[in-house]
Formats: sequence, structure tokens, C-alpha cells
Amino acid sequence: MLTAEENKKLTEVGPGTPGGELLRRYWHPVAGASELESEPVLGVRLLGEDLVLFRDLSGKLGLLEAACCHRKVSLVSGIPQEQGIRCCYHGWLYDCEGKCIEQPAEPTFSRFKDAVGQRAYVAQELGGLIWAYMGPLPAPLIPALDVLVHEDAWRDIGKAVIPCNWVQCIENSVDLTHVDYLHGLYYDYVLRRQGREPLPKSDRVFGGRKQVEIGFDKFKFGIKKRRRLEGDTENAEWQVGANPLIFPTMTRAGGRGSLQIRVPVDDVTTLTFLYSCSQPDDGLPVPPQESIPVYDVPLYDENGKWKTDWVTGQDIMAWVLQGPIMDRSTEQLGASDIGIKLIREMIFEEIDAVANGNDPYGTVRDPSENLPFLLQINESGPARRTGYMDNHWHQFSPIYGELKALMSRPSPARTAMEEEAKKKKEASYIS
Repeated sequence: MLTAEENKKLTEVGPGTPGGELLRRYWHPVAGASELESEPVLGVRLLGEDLVLFRDLSGKLGLLEAACCHRKVSLVSGIPQEQGIRCCYHGWLYDCEGKCIEQPAEPTFSRFKDAVGQRAYVAQELGGLIWAYMGPLPAPLIPALDVLVHEDAWRDIGKAVIPCNWVQCIENSVDLTHVDYLHGLYYDYVLRRQGREPLPKSDRVFGGRKQVEIGFDKFKFGIKKRRRLEGDTENAEWQVGANPLIFPTMTRAGGRGSLQIRVPVDDVTTLTFLYSCSQPDDGLPVPPQESIPVYDVPLYDENGKWKTDWVTGQDIMAWVLQGPIMDRSTEQLGASDIGIKLIREMIFEEIDAVANGNDPYGTVRDPSENLPFLLQINESGPARRTGYMDNHWHQFSPIYGELKALMSRPSPARTAMEEEAKKKKEASYIS
């Protein structure tokens, strides 16, 4: 367990707090790029600060504090201009760096505008997301994670606002033993209550097999997870890094083309992005995607109860039921909670690193080192391609049918793979 003071240090995200200063050294997505297509000015909240995200008429991204420094009217109602955004109240114009470049009602000879301005942060587009960096400059690079940089793929982005602190969301990613119960026993219970049949083994996490041994290793960007499942021999090679945690806020979970990103909005709110990259493995060109859709993922069913007939919905329920900020001063951790202990140790270590003036874990600054990084780590053999349409939240996607058609389109390569699979199946029957 932690003391109350340690828990506060771990969970606070606002400016000037230890945790907030650490989180400001990383890039965080705040919106999908397509959201700015329909609404060029968006209000966003990140790390306890209210901000305005916009694209000016020249196409440049801006991310400024929301309240106009003049009379504090929110720039969320501002007007995009060729250069920056203009306040709707008195017309003050700010460029994307926050400088005030026009004050229409002030005398023409006035230098007042040179003395005022908006707090500004860096915004950058990558992989269909708009990312924000709120730390000291120069900003590091956004890591070139595979699903963000694939060119021969389609993408879609689910999102949900979760009413709890970000740490309990990310702790879930290294709490491996919950899979056997929350996504196994509880899943069956939910389906029975709905009058539905339990999932077949082929559709269950790990094929319905329980984990009998778990472990963790640090790597370049975070934590690799290891599991040995029941039925494996004592000396079986463990699964290595199949769904790594990207420190501090991301994880691959839900499929080989997935990325879950937990964005700290404030101390008691987390914005979760469920990012999907669907990449056909048939060797044919992928038609260009006109726009990457962003859609809301439902948290509740038609009766206002938690929607838990899908895996991530079960996780979200568990996060929120721990309270807005989990009280870690009264918890009782066991031997199986080694992942929880590790992620907390890393957060505290990196808080200290930032306080000492150092870059935190996973920082990338050299463009020559920011090469596409394959998240589907398999150290025992060739790396698998990452893009398959197998994320359980795809059921909510507005382009589910189009993605399904793309991923199952006929091709010589696919026909050959299907025939090979059929031969193997027939051979197994004979043997």
C-alpha cells in the first residue's frame, strides 16, 4: 500500500504537481484529426488545463489556453483566421504561438499587444490523431509506433470519457491476473444474465486457458509482459511482449492492430482512445482512406447499467468502481501484483528524474533513432505484421462493414493461405 501523500504524488496531474510535471514531458492525443474537419475549433481539457485546439485557415494547428487574456471569454467560440484565431468578443487576434497580433479597438500606435498573449502549447498530427505536448521546449519526438505510421492501412478511432484517475486505468494494463476472472468468469456471468451462451474457447482471451505464471521486463518504451498458460510445459517459452505497455499512458490490448491510450484530463477524468489500424495481409494495394472516423464508445446499456458484454467495457467498469481516485493507503497487494508495484515504481522514479532535470523514460529526440517500432514483439521468431481487424470495439465503428470487406477481400494470396489452412486442418483429422 501507499501512504496518502504517495498516492497524491502518484495521481495528481495539474501544473506544478510532481505527476503533472512528468506527464507534461510526453505527447498526449487530444482529438482525432477528422474532428477538426467538421468543427475547426474544439475545446479540450488536458492535465487539468482548459485549452482551445484549432486549425487556422492556412492549415496550421494551434493549442492555446482557452480563456482570452483580455476579458476571459473562451476562445472555443473564436473565429479561425488566415493566421491564428480571433476572439469573438472584442476581436483580439492570436497566432498559433499565442502572440497577440491584433487589438482592433486599441490605438494604432499602441504597443499593448506586444505585452500580452496566450499560453501556447505544441500540437502535431500523426496517425489520424492530434497530439499535444505541454512541457519545456524543445519538444521530443512522438515515438513512431507501428500502427501510427503504417501507410498501407485503414484506421478508425473510438473514444470514451472515463470518470476516474488515469493511474487506475494504466495499472489495469499490468494487472495480468484480472484477465482470468473479469474477462472469463465474470464475462460468462454477464452473458448468462442476458440469456446468451458463454463464449466458445476460440473466442476467449488466451483460448480460455488460465495464466499460471506471469512476469515483466522493461524495454525501450515501457514494459513487456510474460505469461505461461495452463497446459504449457514447465520449460515452455513464455509469451514475450505481445501487448506491451508504452510508458506512461499507452498499451496494446484488444488486437494486433490496436493501441489503447489513456489521456489524463484532470485528477478525476481520463479520456480513453481505442485506436485501430486495419492492415490487409493479402499483398494488394490498400485504397486511400478519405477520413479517419472518430466515434463514441458506449459505457452504458439502454437501461443505464454498465455495458460489460465486451472486454474493454469490463475493464472500464472496474476502473471506475475503484473510485474517482483509488485510495491506495488501504489496499492489500499480494504476490501476484508484481506488475502494479513495477508501474508505480517507474512513475515515482521518472517523477524524480524530471525533478532532477532529466528526460523521462522512453524519450526520443534523435530523428535517426525514431524508426517505425513494431509493438507486436516476438523474440523467438520473425515479427508478425501488426494490422488485423480483431479489436473487440470494432462492433461500434461506423465503418465496421467497410473494414470487414477490406480485410476479407478476395486475392490470390488469401486464397493460397486459405487452401494451406484447409490442408493442415484435413491433415490433423487424418492423424
